[in-house]
Amino acid sequence: MGTEGANARLIAGRYRLDAKLGRGGMGIVWRATDQLLGRNVAVKEVALDPTLSEEEARHQRERTLREARAAAQLKHPHIIVVHDIVEDGELPYIVMELVEGGSLADRLSRTGPVDVAEAARIGIALVGALRTAHAAGVLHRDIKPANVLLEAPGGRAVLTDFGIAQVSGATTLTTTGSFVGSPEYTAPERMSGQTPAGPEADLWSLGALLCAALSGTSPFRRDSLGGILHAVVFDEIRPPEACGPLLPVVRGLLERDPAGRLGAERAEQMLRACAEAAAAPYTPTRSAPAAPATPSPAPQAPAAPAPTPRAAVPHGPTHPGAAPVAAPTPVSAPVSAPGKRRPGVALIAALLVAAIAGAGVSAALLTDDGERGGRTSTSGAAGQPSAPASATPGERTGTASPSSDDRPAPAGYHVVTDPEGFSLAVPLGFTRKVEGPRIFYMSPGETFRIGIKIAEPESGGPLAVHQRAHAKGPGTNPGYRDAEVEITSQHGRQGALWLFTWDGFSPAEGPRHTRDLCWEEDGRLYDVWVSSPVRQADEARGYFDTAVSTFVRTGG
Repeated sequence: MGTEGANARLIAGRYRLDAKLGRGGMGIVWRATDQLLGRNVAVKEVALDPTLSEEEARHQRERTLREARAAAQLKHPHIIVVHDIVEDGELPYIVMELVEGGSLADRLSRTGPVDVAEAARIGIALVGALRTAHAAGVLHRDIKPANVLLEAPGGRAVLTDFGIAQVSGATTLTTTGSFVGSPEYTAPERMSGQTPAGPEADLWSLGALLCAALSGTSPFRRDSLGGILHAVVFDEIRPPEACGPLLPVVRGLLERDPAGRLGAERAEQMLRACAEAAAAPYTPTRSAPAAPATPSPAPQAPAAPAPTPRAAVPHGPTHPGAAPVAAPTPVSAPVSAPGKRRPGVALIAALLVAAIAGAGVSAALLTDDGERGGRTSTSGAAGQPSAPASATPGERTGTASPSSDDRPAPAGYHVVTDPEGFSLAVPLGFTRKVEGPRIFYMSPGETFRIGIKIAEPESGGPLAVHQRAHAKGPGTNPGYRDAEVEITSQHGRQGALWLFTWDGFSPAEGPRHTRDLCWEEDGRLYDVWVSSPVRQADEARGYFDTAVSTFVRTGG
């Protein structure tokens, strides 16, 4: 009956501890047998702080049992079932369902990151569990991969250790100012301790957990405790590229201001949409063979004027779907908009200094505000100045203003109304630039480019437009390859989707991928595309799907 068979202990006259399943900061988890009901269970032996006085230890035991009883009232398929709470030898024990299978942390260590579909499935399970808990007034306080069990077989995700983390040493600052627990998954407001952290703190932890599931590590992992705390409170937050279509969800959950953080209901809706998209990927109504890729001469547009070669923005191919690209600078837009006030920065900094005293991290490092922002080009092609996508309208300067309509934008995006007669949702931090008949919304460093062109219809419709562009591909896109043109639809009208890879305009730029949708609507030809480095194509797919799904004509 396990490795501890000869020395098995009986707890509360009923539960026989058979074998250790694991040990952590909160104590030991045992595989056990409920001798009264004849079933296997898991028993957590909660560790008490040995430095506490007798009175303090008594209060801790009482609080542990009180919170465990509250968790026991929660009923949800993705919340661990608490069968019993008992005391034995003045130690609290929590008897739970036995979930066969390791934790998410075990899975990541054993086989590496999960794919987007599985991450979305896990996220749906956990956010559903949190909604149930929060509705009952129970906070988890220690969401991390080690506290998510994956049942075998089937892979059911089960959230464990509800309501115990604050008591038994997880992600909070104690009254003495020492830090214990899992800081990589801890919300900034929980670290500050200036006000009681609410359900939003659990949602921040879920965002960090999704990043870890997709990349193998928390985005806040650093080499020291001080580095981790600084990353959580101050550093620019850069979700991993592997987030792909889950990026808007992650960005929304990792909003430092709890008031602006993505809520559980909206997060679940977005995760379900991603899961459905992953289960039923973007499929055209039928495929049409692309026209033969026979090279044909095509003039290259001149490079945009700029004072230095570094600022030059080479023009791309002249066909509607091509996306001109600048040499990429790998800068990701921060989750929190530059200049946005963060809650309790001064107090958080003071607490962090106290928490890591003696750890070799300077106060100057902790109190540096860390605002970096995204770099943007100072001029666009054809002399058009670049402007933030949220800028106030200017006199034909190519600026765009936020849309006045009531359409909600996904977390991490905002809806812009463009002067050229359309609106769509673009990521925060993207700037607008005009290059001839094409409008671009580009990330800092122009790594990602969302392009839009509105023109007169052409003979043969959208499919013919893309097939002609495909035929010119080798002449207009260096290293043009892996191309296909498919029939699809947009707004209930026939459209064409064009996918291709190419080498970029310089070795430094590297291979790029373009996804381009073209359709006709009300006597106009619309073209929306996204170009990105090949290695970031998954993230670009999220930008593309959001752009085309939110695109609306506003005039002209």
